Amino acid sequence: VKMSQTAMLGASKGNEAARILGGEKKRQDDKNAHEAAKQAIMEKNKVSSFGSKFGTSKGDTMHTEYQQATIGLVTLENLKKTREELAKKEVILDHLNREAAIKAELEKQGAASKKRKTKVTKSSLSFAEDMDGDGVEEEEEVVVVKKRIVKNPNVNTAFLPDRERELQDIEKRKLLTEEWTKDQEKKKSGKLEITFSYWDGSGHRRSVTCNKGTNVGQFLEIARKSLMDEFRELRGCSSDNLLYVKEDLIIPQDMTFHYLIETKARGKSGPLFHFDVHEDVRTINDARIEKDESHAGKIVERHWYERNKHIFPASRWETYDPQKKWDKYTIHGSEVNGNGVK
Repeated sequence: VKMSQTAMLGASKGNEAARILGGEKKRQDDKNAHEAAKQAIMEKNKVSSFGSKFGTSKGDTMHTEYQQATIGLVTLENLKKTREELAKKEVILDHLNREAAIKAELEKQGAASKKRKTKVTKSSLSFAEDMDGDGVEEEEEVVVVKKRIVKNPNVNTAFLPDRERELQDIEKRKLLTEEWTKDQEKKKSGKLEITFSYWDGSGHRRSVTCNKGTNVGQFLEIARKSLMDEFRELRGCSSDNLLYVKEDLIIPQDMTFHYLIETKARGKSGPLFHFDVHEDVRTINDARIEKDESHAGKIVERHWYERNKHIFPASRWETYDPQKKWDKYTIHGSEVNGNGVK
């Protein structure tokens, strides 16, 4: 009896262990199946980027390219140059896309016109069977091509839309844009001698040579380096703390000499597109003819101007505004600081 009880106890323990192992295996299988289903759902809904799912527009592409090109420390000149290059690239891409669309439309119309030929079956007469010995009905296929309605060459159709003419206009605009860009680059690379006067209460006239495409900030740095051996106060001064005053107008540092020359800019006391010094040597003055005089531009420190802007000649100086026009030149009056403000 004891032996039988021991055998039954061992069998029950073996069944319990087998049931536990079976439950563990089932739970593990369920867990693996759940993980596999989870991974499959994640792979199905995986999106590498917002643009890969919804697509990117031309503006987003240009913005991304602009961000990549301006990573890190970038000078203002390089930033403007990058922006201009991207703008030109965007215009060229617009022209190319428009040209490709027009060509595709023309090819589509050409393919459709080829399918416009219709086939007409010749009908048999009622007495054809009597005339034909074998009684076989004959059919003949006749191809009828529709005549194309042409335009009257004597009528002016310039106001009508014409895809071929539009393609030609796009090509002409591209060529003119490239030609104008090359011409402007050639002009900007030309040499220009600028006569200036370092002003600290009295004038110290000097001259430097630079390209016409140089902006005022770059010119001030060149002038500062040429003056700092003689004027020690300029050694610890940056070009940002200097002002360039031409014909009683303070020229912004991001403006180029090429722009002043091309626009024939005018100042309060003379032209802004002459950078040498010359006087009107006519023996007889005529009030109807404007004097042709050019004065040396002044380079001053910003803190000197802030201390002395109420005193002539600094009281006449004001920031250059391209929208403001000066009809005639004056060398006195029209003060903007101190007494006599207008």
